[in-house]
Amino acid sequence: MELGDRGGAGPGPGKPAVEREGLELLQHTVGALLSSYGWYVLLACVAIYLIVQKISSRWGMRPSSQRGAAGADIEPDMVVRRQEALLASRLRMQEELNAQAERYKEKQRQLEEQKRRQKIEMWESMQEGKSYKGNLKLSQQEAESGASASSAVPKSKPNKKPLRGGGYNPLSGEGGGTCSWRPGRRGPSAGG
Repeated sequence: MELGDRGGAGPGPGKPAVEREGLELLQHTVGALLSSYGWYVLLACVAIYLIVQKISSRWGMRPSSQRGAAGADIEPDMVVRRQEALLASRLRMQEELNAQAERYKEKQRQLEEQKRRQKIEMWESMQEGKSYKGNLKLSQQEAESGASASSAVPKSKPNKKPLRGGGYNPLSGEGGGTCSWRPGRRGPSAGG
């Protein structure tokens, strides 16, 4: 029997020949592809196989798939414990934040109180006819020396000579040294 012959059950005499031609065409095409790209096809199949193995192992390693009925009883307890631990840590962080806010508010109150006292002292010194700026500087130095534990005398600045003379003005163009720019002469350019 021939490959395309089905025991004479075909409807017409031309059909086995058409099937045979289609089969030969398919064999020829597949043979040509494998002879040209056989190694590439083999490597692609190996790569696909390795990827499928890796994905299936990851699916098998998932905690939900490894646990059976006994694991399902433990899981809600673990979830509750995690949520309680998370809530406790959030409460601790909130308490720390509240404590920091209270310290900041206290510092702000102290600074406002100090500014208020300075304004009162300034007002009193102005009422007495004294210079309020001098008193302000003295009161600040007293507050700083009182606040610091060391009773060091503030250093006086040494007399420094100015870098330039008092009459120096960079915008005037005078006294600036040898560096001065002057525009070129207008007129026809010299040349031939």
